Amino acid sequence: MWLKSIAKTAAIAALTLAGGTSMASDNEKPEYALVIHGGAGTITPDKLTPELDKEIRGTLLKALSTGQEILASGGTSLDAITATIQVMENSPHFNAGKGAVFTAEGKNELDSSIMDGATLNAGAVSGVSNVKNPITLARAVMEKSVHVMLQGHGAEKFADEQDIERADDDYFYTEYRWGQLQDAKAKQQGPVLDHDGKEHSSVEDKTAGDYKFGTVGAVALDKHGNLAAGTSTGGMTNKSHGRVGDSPIIGAGTYANNKSCAVSATGHGEFFIRATVAHSICALMEYGSLSLEEASDRIVMKQLVEMGGDGGIIAVDKDGNMVMPFNTAGMFRGKVSSDIEADVSIYKD
Repeated sequence: MWLKSIAKTAAIAALTLAGGTSMASDNEKPEYALVIHGGAGTITPDKLTPELDKEIRGTLLKALSTGQEILASGGTSLDAITATIQVMENSPHFNAGKGAVFTAEGKNELDSSIMDGATLNAGAVSGVSNVKNPITLARAVMEKSVHVMLQGHGAEKFADEQDIERADDDYFYTEYRWGQLQDAKAKQQGPVLDHDGKEHSSVEDKTAGDYKFGTVGAVALDKHGNLAAGTSTGGMTNKSHGRVGDSPIIGAGTYANNKSCAVSATGHGEFFIRATVAHSICALMEYGSLSLEEASDRIVMKQLVEMGGDGGIIAVDKDGNMVMPFNTAGMFRGKVSSDIEADVSIYKD
């Protein structure tokens, strides 16, 4: 028996090192667990300066620390993921909140969703502008309205009614994101001219061509055994007016159910919608008796790849197992639990 125990421990360690997967045995269920992502895409060491790499890792660690403090003190998974996502929304390094990309019209349109695994209640917002933390508004829709999703002006009006903090256009403007828009337009239509008629010279695009990626998210298991998931994004650079991706869609970009798992997705939203990625993973666990790792790999590494969809997910199950699979070059991600220290990664390391 002791040989089997050693072999099982070794296998768990190997999985953790190989894919960022943390498996909890029946007798080792953590008191709490938290997993986060900050987007997936063509993220390789040559695309980030050492300084930017350090800043991004620092923000990911800050986000994990924020959520861990809540969970460790007995707080709810909903409170933990809300606060965690707010940290990333307040950073210019991620395509959500302050760091949101620009639409084809040169605007910032924000999407977000949240789900409570204990009740299956959910809230979402789509196409909102000038809302500092969209995850806060999505949660308000879940808890203070009879609806699941509000969009556009209606969601913004609801934000004002609920005293959700707003921010002006300047808050969301960054040279980097504006440069991405100009580069995207140039590739689509040819040279882009500045107001004075000269050809636009954008800032260096460290993730050139990755206009459909971004998004931040968090999933958590709290000490009460409840799961929750949340996702927030600025969408796709140069997206058409009215375009909606998977992030605000319950079952596609976000899903949580205490019977199985909590999932937040990031990637090419059109494919994640068609594959109902988040719910499919939970359903494979609940009805197909697959493990979290098996279910996640089947959807992210097989179905999405066969469809031509790029991206990844983060997930935690009811037993505290955590996974972070992605089929792209990199994904900003991190995890922490009552049993393991906070750890963040960017590349396939």
